[in-house]
Amino acid sequence: MLNVLSAATVAVLITPSSLAFAPARHLVPSTLDTPNSRLSNRSPLKPTPVSARSTILSKRTVLFAEAAANSVPAPTSNDSCDVLVLGSGPAARAIATLLASPASNGSSFDILLADTNYDRRWAPNYGVWQDEWQAIEQLFSSFKQPLAQSCIDRMWEVTDCFFGGSFDIPVESRMRLDRPYYRIDRDALRRQLSPKDEVDVQNDGDGNANYRVIRSNHISKATAVNIYSPAGSLVHDDSGSTVLLKSKDGDVTQVRAKLVVDCTGHESRIVLKDDRVKSIPPGFQIAYGVLAKVDETNIPDSNYAGPYYKEAMTLFDYRTDHFPVGSVELSKAENAPTFMYAMPLNDNRVFFEETSLVARPALSFQECKERYLTRMEYLGITITEIEEEEFCYIPMGGPLPAKDQRVIGFGGAAAMVHPSTGYHLCRAMMGAGSVAEAIRKELANDKFNPDRAAASAYNAIWSPTNIAQRNFAVFGGEFLMKQKVEGLRGFFDGFFKLPLELWGGFLAGWPGLPNNENHETWWARLKFGLTFVSKLPPKVALDMLASIAAYSITEGVPLPQSVTPLLGLPDGYEYKEKKAAVGDVAAKAEARKMIMESKVEEVVPVDFEQKELEDV
Repeated sequence: MLNVLSAATVAVLITPSSLAFAPARHLVPSTLDTPNSRLSNRSPLKPTPVSARSTILSKRTVLFAEAAANSVPAPTSNDSCDVLVLGSGPAARAIATLLASPASNGSSFDILLADTNYDRRWAPNYGVWQDEWQAIEQLFSSFKQPLAQSCIDRMWEVTDCFFGGSFDIPVESRMRLDRPYYRIDRDALRRQLSPKDEVDVQNDGDGNANYRVIRSNHISKATAVNIYSPAGSLVHDDSGSTVLLKSKDGDVTQVRAKLVVDCTGHESRIVLKDDRVKSIPPGFQIAYGVLAKVDETNIPDSNYAGPYYKEAMTLFDYRTDHFPVGSVELSKAENAPTFMYAMPLNDNRVFFEETSLVARPALSFQECKERYLTRMEYLGITITEIEEEEFCYIPMGGPLPAKDQRVIGFGGAAAMVHPSTGYHLCRAMMGAGSVAEAIRKELANDKFNPDRAAASAYNAIWSPTNIAQRNFAVFGGEFLMKQKVEGLRGFFDGFFKLPLELWGGFLAGWPGLPNNENHETWWARLKFGLTFVSKLPPKVALDMLASIAAYSITEGVPLPQSVTPLLGLPDGYEYKEKKAAVGDVAAKAEARKMIMESKVEEVVPVDFEQKELEDV
């Protein structure tokens, strides 16, 4: 065995570069694994003293072997673009569409979107407030990428909530919000945010996007900021990035891009989270939903599906009267609450979803499904057919992306989900506007700097002002997580008694969305908080005040910083140019001059050479 290893060691030292990048199958001689090999028939070898040099050579062998085992596949084709967008969900297609749209001066950029699952239908049901979607429409029209009315599947003039069962609120009490709500036609939106040759055009506006598509995924995993495994799969330099993409058929494309935008979701493999700043782990929104047909043969009023009015979207039903008094099921529902979210569609079709708003650890999908079934049975709603099942998993909150990384996270990869509510679609689509503007400005710069461009894009997402607003919402998510069903009923009953511009702004939580101006400054957030507490039941108000104090002690600056001017704003992602060298130039120049004049010193140290001083 030692003889074989020694031979391998020599081979490594003779041809290190070829072995380091050879396929793994060429690394280990087949005789080591063959029962009839000459080595296996030998008598056991006697231990031999190993020299320090042999130990070093063996370590080198291991290092080269590891490099060979993790080597990247050879590319079968090449491509290049201005921006490579990874992923094909709403966030990816939104940012790709806006980046590829024609600029005001007539110029355009080459955008390549990569995803092996590009042709897969989007699974989630997207619900949005009417005024927020109208703001999105205005944004996309400003980029000459208008969104057609076909993106709207259903509109409800009003939104209903049920918070009965606590604080003397009758169980049957219905809170009606005079704010229209939309269900987005996910298939229509997907077509609108796609190139013409990639979709079956059905409506005006379908296929208007101008980006290109490759059905391949990256193969990298970040091990440190701007370092990836396997080596060579994703490499940055001073003018851009080189990325290897692999298709389901095994074809490997090497892509050269000025910038890379990762929209692969909350748990991205190449966008690292910032572990240098104290942060709270994410909570999780879990929901089990069905798009179902309801039996209406014996219902008393065809305008209702159970208690749910068909001309209203039911945002929250936090009642628990469908569980037997004193039962284990009731206890579980009180301590780990879920609510029903109901969208009556056309005829007898309804989308029902039993949802855990936010929890850590996450509530199980099975628990949500069982509660949905119990609720349906109690309400007398008979399901005749299930067209779709939805399993909703949304990380909320958690750390922001690490600074100084070249890959630009966007959407879930940049933690853009609302930390208190789980709303994401409108935030991502509105955020795509400012990020596209920042990136296109950098691409148009004659002195393009990819580090500066990435920092500008991140700062467009998480400016100091936006981070401060997010910190306020993170506390909201933490407060909601600790509440039992009684606390949540009291919380939301008070919340929706606020003026619409206040509660609407909190739910939006993103620059450019309606009513967000009521939450963008410390004073606006403080005013909101004081007004909100005055609307809460005393028990919930006292809990919130105590939670504010405890949170400020345990988590430090973020919450006080978001509601006072005393601590300034959080650090953003602004680009800070790094000097090529450090030191006291004057002192080194003086030393160089004196050495050159010296009669005993002739050699000028490298750090004192003229070139080194000019580079500082």
